[in-house]
Amino acid sequence: MTPRPAAFLDRDGVLIEDTGYPHDPAAVRWIAGAPEAVARLNRDGFLVFVVTNQSGVARGLYPEAQVGALHRWMAARLAEAGARIDAFEHCPHHPDAPLPAYRRACRRRKPEPGMIEDLLRDWPVERAGSFLIGDKPSDLAAARAARLPGHLFPGGDLAAFIDEILA
Repeated sequence: MTPRPAAFLDRDGVLIEDTGYPHDPAAVRWIAGAPEAVARLNRDGFLVFVVTNQSGVARGLYPEAQVGALHRWMAARLAEAGARIDAFEHCPHHPDAPLPAYRRACRRRKPEPGMIEDLLRDWPVERAGSFLIGDKPSDLAAARAARLPGHLFPGGDLAAFIDEILA
């Protein structure tokens, strides 16, 4: 594959509403303009990746398999809108997790850059033009640590926000 720029997107609060550990597709609400934003990035030649902390797994709120199930559901709904996520990455760990199997500091948990670094290693990403969109300071810290521009999404229409970034 020819290298091309990538958009790294946080999930909760950027693509779907952050309702407090969202994991059930029946309860998911898309952020306004999210499918259109992903489709625009696809049309403009970007690789599109989701990078999301999922400490709800470490807290015992839902099993890790549920993260994959939600991501498959999201991919199917986006495909219906003519949009595609190239890869979903998540970190289920938390240093203070009540579940011992998930209790650890992890290089993939934002603000650490591990998820981004893994994607940069495994995909033909051209750093020039690549960026991250998140809704928390930890997202932007991960982008900085990976030496990528980060944009803080304040809410509202994601497609309009993407239009501003790409203008």
